[in-house]
Amino acid sequence: MYGGGNTFEAQQMGGVENEDPIKLAEFEARIARGEKIEPNDWMPALYRKQLIRMIEQHAHSEIIGALPEGTWITRAPGFKRKLALMAKVQDEVGHAQLLYSAAETLGKPREKMIDDLLSGKSKYSNIFNYPTFTWADSCFISWLVDAGAIVNQLANSKGSYGPYCRALERICAEESFHLKYGHHCVIHMATGTPRQRKMMQEALNRWWGPMMHFFGPPDKASVHTEILVKWKVKMATNDECRQQFLDMYVPKIWELGLNIPDPNLKKNPETGEWEYTEPDWEEFKRVINGDGPCNAERLAVRRVAEERGAWVRKALLKPEAAYTTPLA
Repeated sequence: MYGGGNTFEAQQMGGVENEDPIKLAEFEARIARGEKIEPNDWMPALYRKQLIRMIEQHAHSEIIGALPEGTWITRAPGFKRKLALMAKVQDEVGHAQLLYSAAETLGKPREKMIDDLLSGKSKYSNIFNYPTFTWADSCFISWLVDAGAIVNQLANSKGSYGPYCRALERICAEESFHLKYGHHCVIHMATGTPRQRKMMQEALNRWWGPMMHFFGPPDKASVHTEILVKWKVKMATNDECRQQFLDMYVPKIWELGLNIPDPNLKKNPETGEWEYTEPDWEEFKRVINGDGPCNAERLAVRRVAEERGAWVRKALLKPEAAYTTPLA
């Protein structure tokens, strides 16, 4: 049992209509005061449900997100790049472990989370379902995808759920090193030979659309945004995060002499907000729901890893069952 009898099964419930109004008022007052909610505290079922969904998807994204970059470890240009990329991929997998642990405090077992990932029930970030054709694609992920992740994670590290915030603080510290590594890789490509510049520009052309999808659908399409912001499950809306990313990184991309493949991208001098071509949200839905270029491939790799690691889990959890024959 978690949070005063609010079980994992209860997270399947809907809104707040059936919640105890006194407990709900106390809960919202604590959040308004800036207090952290801890695992054994009372919380509304919707709060628990949305936190599980968000933290679980974040964990899945970290572990799946290691795959498109991981394929470049053996092909990275030079020994130093190989070592740096290997360390980065290892960090991403470690982030997933931190996040699965944070989600478990809400009552959902890790095994169930992995099962839901492999079955396609649980989602993960759209952007990790695209192929990394060249080294420049890996560079884009290391810089700009990680930059987008930091925009989201820094905001949510100041949220209301203690275990998630503490996990994000450590993750953000490590991601800042990843960001510097990725920026260095992109600078090297963008200021290199004509062929390197061309590769980097082609990668930017391929990834800009998925990058605009990365922050999620526009706020007007979200049902729960208002209450999630009120409860500090989300500290910034999808549109706010997208605007912050554009504000921080469009000038940096232009500084490198790279062209962003959106002729409508410009900053409105009156509102201070970026205007851009609306992304293809139908593509986003297809990818999120399993019909992207690499969805099947990414999950197939995870299934193999799960099968190959079964003996390790068995040895840890049931040592007596780890051996098929008695020891001599």
